[in-house]
Amino acid sequence: MNISAIDITILVIFLVSIIWWALKNGKSQDSDSYFLAGRSMTWPVIGLSLFAASVSSSTLMGHSGEGFISGIAVFNYNWISVLVMVFFALFFLPFYIKSGIFTMPEFLERRFDKKSRYYFSFITIFGNVFLDAAATLYTGALIIKLIFPDLELFTIIIIMAAVAGSYTIIGGLSSAINADMIQAAVLIIGSAILYFFALDSIGGWEELYARFNEGVWLKLTRPMSDPTVPWLGMWIGIPILGFYFWANNQVMVQRVLSAKTIDHGRKGVLFVGFLYLFTLFIFILPGLIARGINLFGVENLPYDMIDGSTLKSSFGINTDQVYPRMIVKLLPVGLIGIILAAMISALTSTLSATLSSVSTLFTMDFYKRFHPSADGKKLVWVGRITSFLVLVFAVFWAPIIQQFDSLVAYYQEVTSYLAPPIVGTFFIGLFWKRSNEKGAFAGLMSGLLLAAIIMVSKYVLGMDIQLHFLLLAPIILVLSVIVNVVVSLMSHMPDKDKVKQNTWTLDIWKQETEELTNVVWYKNFRVLSMLLVMACFTMYFIFF
Repeated sequence: MNISAIDITILVIFLVSIIWWALKNGKSQDSDSYFLAGRSMTWPVIGLSLFAASVSSSTLMGHSGEGFISGIAVFNYNWISVLVMVFFALFFLPFYIKSGIFTMPEFLERRFDKKSRYYFSFITIFGNVFLDAAATLYTGALIIKLIFPDLELFTIIIIMAAVAGSYTIIGGLSSAINADMIQAAVLIIGSAILYFFALDSIGGWEELYARFNEGVWLKLTRPMSDPTVPWLGMWIGIPILGFYFWANNQVMVQRVLSAKTIDHGRKGVLFVGFLYLFTLFIFILPGLIARGINLFGVENLPYDMIDGSTLKSSFGINTDQVYPRMIVKLLPVGLIGIILAAMISALTSTLSATLSSVSTLFTMDFYKRFHPSADGKKLVWVGRITSFLVLVFAVFWAPIIQQFDSLVAYYQEVTSYLAPPIVGTFFIGLFWKRSNEKGAFAGLMSGLLLAAIIMVSKYVLGMDIQLHFLLLAPIILVLSVIVNVVVSLMSHMPDKDKVKQNTWTLDIWKQETEELTNVVWYKNFRVLSMLLVMACFTMYFIFF
C-alpha cells in the first residue's frame, strides 16, 4: 500500500508533538503525582482519557473486523458497558475515591485481607502484560507494516514500544492523561471522517440498509446459535466483562482515581459512556461497509456469515486488516496521515495506560509492602523500572498473538474466564456485610480453578466445549459467589470497621439525595445517568 510523503510527515509530526506535550506536562516529584497525577483531574479530562485508554488499536481493528464478519453484534459489548459505567459511577466510584487507594487490589485488602489483594494484583498484572500490552503492540505493528511492508513485524514492535513507552515511563500518569486528551480528540474526529467516507463509498445509509437489511447484519439481538453474541450471553455475560473492565480494571479505574472530587470522577465516567454510544458508527459500521464494497477484491464472496478463520483460509482475507485497508483505499492524501495518527493514538494511549497500571500495581501492592519506609522518589524510580520491564515482556509475547483468528475473541474469551470471580468478590464485598476474608479468598480460588479447568480442557486437551464463553462467564461467577457465601456463613463474622467503611448502605443514597436537592438538573449526576441509560435503550431498540 502506497503512502505519500505528506501522510508520513503528518504522522511523524504528530508522534513527536505528542511525546513533547506529554513530557512537558509530566509530574513525577512524588508517588501521588507519578501514579495518580496528583489527584487533581477534572471530568472532561478524565472522560477523554478513559476513552483514549479504552480504545486500543486492537479495538479499532477488532471491532471493524467483527463488523466485516458478523455485522453490528459486537456493539452489544459497548452499549451494555455504558449501563455498567452508570452503575459503577453511582455505587462503586465514591468508595474508591474516598478511600484514597492507589490500586483496585488495595480496595480488596481494605474490605477483606492481603491474600485477596495479592491474588487480584497478580491476575491484573498478568492480564495487562500478556493481554493488553502485547495485543496493543501487535495490532500497532500490523498498521505500521502496511505502511512499511519491508520491515519485519518484530522490528516494528520494538520501535513502537520505544515510542509509546517514552513519555509514560518518564512522566507517569499525568503525562499519559495529557497525551490522552489530544489523542482522544484525534481518534474521534479521525474515525468519524473515515465513517463518512465509507458511507459515501457504498452509496449512503439507504444503500447500506438495503444491502444488509436481510438477516441479522444490522441487528443487535442474535439467536442463541450466534457465534459472536448469543442473546442470552448479551444479558448475563457481557455485564460481567463490562464490570470487570470499567470497575475493576486498574488501567481504567486509575484514571478515575485521579479525579479531584467524587463528582468529577462520576461525570468523567458518564462522559465516556456518552462517547461510547458513537462507537457503532465510527468503529463497527465501517467494517460492515468494507464487506459491501468488496474491500479485499475477492470475487463471489458470499453474504453469509463466515468466521474469521474460514475467511483467512478459504478467501485469504485477514479481518484484522479491514480498518487500515479502508484508510488507504478511501481517503485522500493528507487525510490518510490524520487517520493513521488516530490509529497510532489508539496504540500509544492504551499502551501508556497499561504501563501506568502495571507500574502502580507492582510498586504499591508488592514493593511498598516489603519496603514500607521507601520515600516517594524511590517509589517513582521503582515504577519506571517496572514499566520498562513490562515493555520487554510485551515485545516478546506480541508476535504470538497472531495465532488467534480474532483479536476480539482472543481478549474477551480469556477475560471471560478470569474476570467473573473478581467481579463477584467486589459485588459481595460492597453489598453484603456478612462476607469475610475467608469467603472472599475461597470464592476467588474456586473461580480460578473452574476457569483453569475450562481453559485446559479447551486449549490443551482440545475438547469441544459447545457453550459460548459469554454463557460460561456467569456460571463461573455464580459458583464463586456461592462458595464465598457458604464459607463466610460457616466462619467468623467480618471485621466491623472494614465492613462499615467499605460497604454500601441506604443511608449513603439518602445523604446524596439531600446534597442534590438544589443542584441544577444538568449538573445532577443522577439525572445525567438516567438520560444516558435512556439513550442506551433507544439505540438498542432502533437496532433490535
